[in-house]
Amino acid sequence: MTPNLFDTGLERNAANYAPLSPLPFLERAATVFPSLAAVVHGRGANALRLTWGELYVRCRRLASALAQRGIGRGDTVAVMLPNTPAMVEAHFGIPMTGAVLNAMNTRLDAASIGFQLNHGEAKVLITDREFAPTIKSALSTVHRELLIIEVDDPAYEGAEEPIGALDYEAFLAQGHADHAWNAPADEWDAIALNYTSGTTGNPKGVVYSHRGAYTNAVSNVLVWAMPHHPVYLWTLPMFHCNGWCFPWTIAAMAGTHVCLRKVDAQAIFDAIREYKVTHYCGAPIVHSLLISAPDAMKEGITHKVHAMVAAAAPPASMIEGMDRMGFDLTHVYGLTEVYGPATVCAKQPEWAELDVGERAMRNGRQGVRYTLEEAVAVLDPDSMQPVPADGETIGEIMFRGNIMMKGYLKNEAATTEAFRGGWFHTGDLAVVHPDGYLRIKDRSKDIIISGGENISSIEVEDALYRHPAVVAAAVVAQPDPRWGEVPCAFVERKDGAVLTEADVLNHCRQYLARFKMPKRIVFGALPKTSTGKIQKFLLRQQVKSAAAIDT
Repeated sequence: MTPNLFDTGLERNAANYAPLSPLPFLERAATVFPSLAAVVHGRGANALRLTWGELYVRCRRLASALAQRGIGRGDTVAVMLPNTPAMVEAHFGIPMTGAVLNAMNTRLDAASIGFQLNHGEAKVLITDREFAPTIKSALSTVHRELLIIEVDDPAYEGAEEPIGALDYEAFLAQGHADHAWNAPADEWDAIALNYTSGTTGNPKGVVYSHRGAYTNAVSNVLVWAMPHHPVYLWTLPMFHCNGWCFPWTIAAMAGTHVCLRKVDAQAIFDAIREYKVTHYCGAPIVHSLLISAPDAMKEGITHKVHAMVAAAAPPASMIEGMDRMGFDLTHVYGLTEVYGPATVCAKQPEWAELDVGERAMRNGRQGVRYTLEEAVAVLDPDSMQPVPADGETIGEIMFRGNIMMKGYLKNEAATTEAFRGGWFHTGDLAVVHPDGYLRIKDRSKDIIISGGENISSIEVEDALYRHPAVVAAAVVAQPDPRWGEVPCAFVERKDGAVLTEADVLNHCRQYLARFKMPKRIVFGALPKTSTGKIQKFLLRQQVKSAAAIDT
């Protein structure tokens, strides 16, 4: 690039440039609003409450204690935590050392946890006592020294034995409250590692940068028009795309994190009433849970609550039910690779005058790009040209911009393929309507989104094929009123074999986490092409898979 007059003597320096990172949001909230509520955990007089000043001290202690153990830039610290104060602290204290936070799905089985600990090369694991049995089993597959820190949350009422690890509070006590931390020297440094199901059973490690986390955290504020000091209820797991970046978003607005260990309708309504919750996020199952709750449970909520839904499009019944409760619903779409939500079905003012059915149709679309995302487009994957905005021509959804992963850890081939042609290829197929709003029509990836969790159909198929009586198997998404989608398994038995649904399910339990289990087994010959390839599209038609996406 040829220099011009605006390049000469106008170099970047410490006074006019700072790498983007969400970590300074915490320092600002603690400095400007030190006495405002930052975290609440529990209810009533026994609830744990932390101000922004106190939270900042605890995060600095965590960073200091990790640094004393030699943890620094490029190291991985894994956490196995529910939505508790320790999980909020992990989102700041770990990257304050330059280390990378690997928040693991608390619903995973031991084998999957072991894979992530090994693949991500974690040096530290911070885990909640609830998961002690699974963690003990997972650690048997990790053949290197790993510092284990255990959180004993008073809100947990289970009786699991501790795993003999260092206590989290004792570990924090080793750190210094005035620990001098630094934001990254390079905003492209990794801040988080999240594993997502791919088109095979082996998960991919999606790497987030400080720049991307900052960008999506701010986009959340802009897209949702969040006010200062929102009260945010954690119904969305913080392990899921780092809670869609909301741990950092809430810090930016000096809001309040209302922690919730377990999604339960009574607990959610109680928290909304007691703390005047203004915002929460979740998969369709969370919102459906609230809508179907008894009316008595909903009494006493007189303020406006803003809800965000992702995954399957919200049906008319959900929009109508949310309206009755006085909840305002916003529909978003995204993937782990784009930090959670990266498009929003931005509501037009005139939609408010439409009947609920028409509003559901409009709000059910995946919408337009997030404010700070450079572009989202529906392109022909071969020509890489945009499809016409006719609501009929199908192409692949692609993203580009700052809300985009660095790539897949230790998988250059997959990273190169994902970014082919200068766009991120989602594998999701969609159309563009004349108003520019996109709508998913199908998925080219064999991924089932159940309750907001990604399930690889191939992983489930692999488990089925391990049964000696199974000659062929295929798994597709079946619409489900509660979970959005669930795995439906089609199984072809070997000639003369006796195999029941109970046999199949008992077999699969050896290999699959509970949420990945098939919810329906269909026996019979599978439709195949002349070359023997299973025709999954016919199976999807049989169970009306498209209805899980296009309703």
